Amino acid sequence: MTVTIKQVTEKDLSQLIKISRETFVDTFGKDNTQADMVEYLEQSFSTAEMKQELSTNGTNFWFIFVDDQIAGYLKLNIDQAQSDQVANNALEIERIYIQSAFKRHGLGTKLYHHAETVAHDQHCDNMWLGVWEHNQPAQRFYQGLGFKQIGDHVFTLGSDVQRDLIMLKKMGSTIFGTDRFSLREILLVLFLVCWYYLNKKRR
Repeated sequence: MTVTIKQVTEKDLSQLIKISRETFVDTFGKDNTQADMVEYLEQSFSTAEMKQELSTNGTNFWFIFVDDQIAGYLKLNIDQAQSDQVANNALEIERIYIQSAFKRHGLGTKLYHHAETVAHDQHCDNMWLGVWEHNQPAQRFYQGLGFKQIGDHVFTLGSDVQRDLIMLKKMGSTIFGTDRFSLREILLVLFLVCWYYLNKKRR
């Protein structure tokens, strides 16, 4: 299985619309009325809307492929493109969606790590996102990556006014509670220290 991540361009518009609609229905269809779903899909994933989002400065999309099949996608916003101003110098993860046939293969985590790389490249201090209050699997996923709830905001789906939890992660934070070193860097230092003392004893 070969996994690749590629940035979406305007020539990919029809594919982006298709996977956006399919994954949204798969994730939320069973919990909302058909009328609300139809209204939201027509409003948020129309050709005109998606074309505008693709051309918005500060907004970028990526597809994740398994071999030659599109398995999911990622949408990121920075600066004025963010849907809300949650924290200073932040990157917003607006969407991470995986097709149902490709779930449970770590693809969502790969997209998250890609988002993290983009945040580092843009010298962002914070990453944030909104997740539906009833979407427990998504909340656990982001909590496991170090995100913490800091508030909430309104999300309107058709005629239904819903509540999204706002979750924030400071860039560079680790299980050791430091914003300065990554876990990989800490482990590398520990390895080098152990290697040094083991070799010193052999002399």
